[in-house]
Amino acid sequence: MKRRKTKQIKIGKIGVGSEYPVTVQSMTTTKTRDTEKTLEQIYELASNGADIVRVTCNEIEAATSLVEISTRSPVPIIADIHFQYKLALAAIEAGVQGLRLNPGNIRNEKYIKEVAKEALLADIPIRVGVNAGSLDKEIATKYGESKPEALVESAIKEIRYLEEVDFFNIKISVKHSNVPLMIESYRLLAEKVEYPLHLGVTEAGPLPGGLIKSVAGISTLLSEGIGDTIRLSLTTDPVEEAKFGRHLLEYLNLRERKSLDLIACPSCGRAEVDVIKVAKEAQKALEEKGFPLQVAVMGCVVNGPGEAKSADLGIAAGKNKGHLFIKGQVVKVVEEKDMVSSLVNEGELITKEGIEARIAAADKEAAKIAQKDVDALIGIQGDINNFKSKVKSVLEINSKQDIDT
Repeated sequence: MKRRKTKQIKIGKIGVGSEYPVTVQSMTTTKTRDTEKTLEQIYELASNGADIVRVTCNEIEAATSLVEISTRSPVPIIADIHFQYKLALAAIEAGVQGLRLNPGNIRNEKYIKEVAKEALLADIPIRVGVNAGSLDKEIATKYGESKPEALVESAIKEIRYLEEVDFFNIKISVKHSNVPLMIESYRLLAEKVEYPLHLGVTEAGPLPGGLIKSVAGISTLLSEGIGDTIRLSLTTDPVEEAKFGRHLLEYLNLRERKSLDLIACPSCGRAEVDVIKVAKEAQKALEEKGFPLQVAVMGCVVNGPGEAKSADLGIAAGKNKGHLFIKGQVVKVVEEKDMVSSLVNEGELITKEGIEARIAAADKEAAKIAQKDVDALIGIQGDINNFKSKVKSVLEINSKQDIDT
């Protein structure tokens, strides 16, 4: 998908903007003053997909901890500043790789510009992070409610302060807890600025609702080319945020697949196995191996390999058998009890040897055996789509049509 063209910035070594991959951000839930616990969570977030991690800097003890945290962290650290501009200055001195300022909380123009000047000297970016729930009072009064226009005006007002002191190392967010308003806010902002945008539905809430809202808002904008970093703000372990965010980008082909993508049919009366059970077992076994593959679990050998032919690897269930396929081509027929273990074994071989090599190593009789199973199953269940009789009817109708002279 075509990305909206933006200015480019760097957060530590991570590039943000249209020339770089969309990145995943999360935020620690520890007390920042507890250096070791905070670092432990940062490492866990990084290993689960977070490219950038934000930490709160709400007290001087947090700022002093940021000295060691910023140095030892495997990913860039952004200090989250709310009301005290001096903590922003302290965080810069501590060595953080970025700041997030909320225009609704630090309203004094003088203080904002002072922070910007120090950030300019340190060569670190500032995210202007507007939230619907904490708008500038004047703007909130002007609009009466947190409309998209209000969020965008608040962001642009803050940007002007920064630009007036020649600070342009900026990214922006205009988060709302209402998904349609969040989408409209970012669309409006994207028309007015060229800075990179950080996407998120604020206060999305716990699973599953929070995840659904976040995906609905973020993926809509990403599909339109809007968005350069994302965060799923969920009321859960932040490691889950990082995982879900990374998966979302992989599913949208915005990041290289590093994790399992398991697809499965929703199951129906034609299924010869408990698809839900097999899919869960397969997901658990394959995730433990960490294969960066798209794997399909299909309940029917008649349509399964064809419907999931884009998958790297898959299994389709027949009568007490499983058809193991790679890119839609059946390479092996296994016993039903061995379906999950066969997926794991073949996944290991694909990871080592590659897809083409494994297709070349297919059991030469597998396709023939599979076709016999398909024919036998159709004979038992019948052609539920009634293709043959429908085709015959279409031909008969065509033959009876009058020729228009």
